[in-house]
This record gives sequence, C-alpha cells and structure tokens, in this order.
Amino acid sequence: MASLIKLLQKKGFDVSSKIKQIKNVPDCIPIKRDFQIRGELYATNQVAGISQRITRKYLNDKEGIGESLRFCCFQILNGRLNQYETLNYLKKCGFSTPDSYFTNHTSEIQIYKKNWLEKKIFAKYPTNGIVIKINSRKLQLLREKSLSQNNEWQYAIEK
Repeated sequence: MASLIKLLQKKGFDVSSKIKQIKNVPDCIPIKRDFQIRGELYATNQVAGISQRITRKYLNDKEGIGESLRFCCFQILNGRLNQYETLNYLKKCGFSTPDSYFTNHTSEIQIYKKNWLEKKIFAKYPTNGIVIKINSRKLQLLREKSLSQNNEWQYAIEK
C-alpha cells in the first residue's frame, strides 16, 4: 500500500494537508509505484462559480474543514490506458470518478450536450462545461503526434 505523497494545485502550490482532510480522498492507495493524477475539488450542492469560491477559500485558509467538499479524479497523467480503463483503475485505487457515458457514434454527442444543458446528466457536479474524449489510447497518441489541424482527441463543451 502506498500513501499520497504530494498534492498540488494547478499553479504548483502544495495543498497536501488540506486535500488529505477531504472525506472521499483515500488515505492509502493499493499500488506500489508512483503515478500522477488529475482531478477536481468541488463543493457539493453548489453551482460552478460558488463551488470554485468555496474550494479556493478552503485551500487558501490556514484552518478550516472541508466538510462539504469532494474530490473527483478523472485522469492519470502520462498513462497508457484508455479513458474507460483509467476510470476503473482510479476507482480500484479508492478515488471517486465522474459519471461517464460511452458511444460509438459522434452523432450522439449533441444528445449528450443537450441532456447536460437540461441537467439530465452530470447534475451533481458544479460545472460549466464537460469534456468528450476518444476512448482509444492508440488514437489519442496518433492524434497528438499528427501535424494536421484536426489532431484533437478531446473536446470541451461549455455553456
């Protein structure tokens, strides 16, 4: 079993002691190697802007308990797994992961966007956007290396 070593904000500030207090962040991880993850700290039952203010205040204050805060993990940096396998691996490590929907048809993307805007999916997350990813690590790597204009493998949709 390994423990969380260092937890950093996007800007590089160490927030290890604060994040370890969040209820749904595991104390120990059932692996023996180092890896880096990416996720989002959020306040439950809040809209995006208020959630961001609450989490920022919690991380910047010297004291305080993040009772209403949760951490949602969604990526292993430099991982070799596709998105589905990554989320399952993160769950096995004890992390909460976002709800996920999978499709084989790009025509369904607009349906997901409409359902999200109508709060039929992802409603428990205070977000002003969603990300759609290709679920093939091989295609992701090919598109990352491509010099063409259409080399994206993930798309952000915002309100």
